[in-house]
Order: sequence, then structure tokens, then C-alpha cells
Amino acid sequence: TFPFTFRKLAGCTLFITGASRGIGKAIALKAAKDGANVVIAAKTAEPHPTLPGTIYTAAEEIEAAGGKALPCIVNVREEQQIINAVEKAVKTFGGIDILVNNASAISLTGTLETATKTVNLMMDVNVRGTYLTSKACLPYLRKSKNPHILNLSPPMNLNPMWFKNHCAYTISKYGMSMCVLGMAEEFRGEVAVNALWPKTAIHTAAMDMLGGAGIEKQCRKTDILADAAYCILTKPKTFTGNFIIDEVLLREEGVKNFDVYAIAPGHPLLPDFFLDEKKSSVSQQKGAGGAKVKTESAAAEPSGPVAETFRVIQGAVTEEYVRSTQGVFQFELSGDGGGTWYIDLKSKGGSAGFGKPPVTADVVMSMSSADFVKMFTGKLKPTLAFMSGKLRIKGNMALAIKLEKMLSQLNSKL
Repeated sequence: TFPFTFRKLAGCTLFITGASRGIGKAIALKAAKDGANVVIAAKTAEPHPTLPGTIYTAAEEIEAAGGKALPCIVNVREEQQIINAVEKAVKTFGGIDILVNNASAISLTGTLETATKTVNLMMDVNVRGTYLTSKACLPYLRKSKNPHILNLSPPMNLNPMWFKNHCAYTISKYGMSMCVLGMAEEFRGEVAVNALWPKTAIHTAAMDMLGGAGIEKQCRKTDILADAAYCILTKPKTFTGNFIIDEVLLREEGVKNFDVYAIAPGHPLLPDFFLDEKKSSVSQQKGAGGAKVKTESAAAEPSGPVAETFRVIQGAVTEEYVRSTQGVFQFELSGDGGGTWYIDLKSKGGSAGFGKPPVTADVVMSMSSADFVKMFTGKLKPTLAFMSGKLRIKGNMALAIKLEKMLSQLNSKL
């Protein structure tokens, strides 16, 4: 077997939750190319009306890629289903070498908008499911030569920004990360336990659901996580307790061309959650907030950076923008120069200014006036503002994306 020494995962058995589609399946296929055994522990056995793939279609793809597949119906909320699948895996392949906790539920909703059953789902799948699957696999992992647990969860970033808009989801993902923190230490020297998280949004069915049409251009393919996971899972078990960002690891491994991972090379990418642009951003915000300038109450027509921005927008509005956009945008701005402002790109001639729009808005955007000015001067990308919770959008998402296109043309004037 000399020519196959480079097939590092040949003969290894991977137990992957949520492997019927998306990131879990991409990791499975990468391992299958080495001739690995893959246990597809996922809940989709019957074709889903809107989501692609079942455990059986994934199994066919894994076999076609050169691996051996064992499809198991596992809803990680049901401990007995996990235990049964682990026993079946050991019976079929003789053991378990790698566990990938990928199954996850997401709802980016505020505390009052999150139904109890959704809170339960995220806690059950993300935290409890990860914990119980790890617990069921650990006795077998300890017998393996190079055992790994890999959780698809973020570095724990306690910036309140990542909690305020989707507290339950954040708690559930950080719960998975805490499993890494605790188990890496508890099983140090026996089993490697690490976390992997993307630097940018990844194009999966979940992303389509969250971001809507056209979002994929701002995403990378699942391949980048599969390559990063392969890198981690082929390291010795002394490599443990790490919170790895896909791009950072691959750069260290010598990857230079990241365009191969882009859905639309050259298109700006959406940053993923829980990763601050700069670590210093928090202190900068405090600095700015701490030095509040006392302002006299302005007359009815506000002045300042926001008013100035709207004057420029009003001057830049053309029939062409109105024809191509066909939308009315209302801005609810908090902070200095705040209040209600609008851009009407629907009525003949178009207009922009202070107060409610002349006709009902298609999109209502809420943000601080400081972030609004940053957004309109190109210092803050609308998509980043949205992902990080600085910008809230109600209404027609597609129109919001159209406004972003107009912004990039306007930036030169502002």
C-alpha cells in the first residue's frame, strides 16, 4: 500500500452529526476521498420539501467518493438514537476515531420573539446534542490511535453585541464551545477536542434560509471548512483545546489562493458571526460614547452629519435610480441627528429628507446615526452592519440589497 501513505484518513471511522447536507456532508466527502468510513448520523431519512439530501443520498455520494458509508437515523435530541447509532458504528467498523459535532439549529431572533419550542430546539440540538454525542463516543475514541472531537462552534467572544440580537442562539453555540473548553482539558493526552468556525458566511441551505435570494455571492463554498477540518483531524492528538478559524489555519498551512473557495470570486464576502472586525472596536466605541458632546436642541430641520448626508443623497437622486430601484426606505436613527428619515426611490423624481416618507415605506432600517453616516460614506458595509446587529431591517430584503448597490455608486460623492 506504499503509494497510499498520503491517504491520512484511510480506514478511519468518522461519526458526523448532521452529515446529510451542508458542512457536515462536505467534511464527510473530504474524508471519503481518503477511503474513510463515515457514519452519517442525521435525521433526514425522507426527502425534505425544501432542504436537499437525505442520509441515503449522502451515503451514495460518500461511497462514490471512495469511502464506506453507514447511514443512521439520528435526531441528536434523542439520546437513545445517538447510543444506537454509536453501537451500530462500532459493530460495523470496529470502533470510532473521529467525532464531528456539526448538527445545529439556528434562529436569529430576540428574546421576546423566540418561541419556547425554538429555544428548546437550539439548546437540545446545539448544546445537549453535542454533549451527549461526545459522551456516547468517548469510550470508543479513547481506544483509537489518533482520536479527535471537532465541534463546529465559534471562539467565545463575550462582546455583548453578539448576544443582544439573538441571545438564545449565542448561548447555544457558546455551549458547544464550552464543551471544547472542558473536554479538551478533561481528556488531554487521550482525545483531541477542538472547535472550527468560518471567517465568512458559508453557502448552505441554512444560509439561503437566513439571507434570502442573492446571498450566495457573498459566501464561500463548504469546501473551505472541509479542507480546514481535514487539516485538524490529521494532526496528532496533542493538538487540542483550539478554537480555529478556517482561513487563519489554511493561511498557516500555506494556502494562498482563497478565490477557489468563493462562490463569486472578487465579490465582497459576508463576515460570519462572533468574529469582531478588530479587537479594539469595543474600546473605541466606549471612547466615542464616553466623550459625548453636549448639543443644544436643534430646530425642526436637523443639522449635522446625518442631515448633511441626506442633502447629498437628495442631490444625487436621479430618475435612473428611481426606475432601477422602485423602493421607499425609511430610517429610524438613534443618537445625535437621529429621528425618522427617508429615501423615496419610487415616486416620480424621487426624494430624500427628514420625517416620514410621502408613501408607505417598503423597507424600514433601524440603526444609530453614527453607523448610518459610516454606512453612507463607505466605512461600514451594510451587510456587516446587518450581520453584527448594528442594522435592523424590516420589510423587503431584496430592496435592502438594491440600496446597497446604490450606496456603492454614491460613496464617491459622499
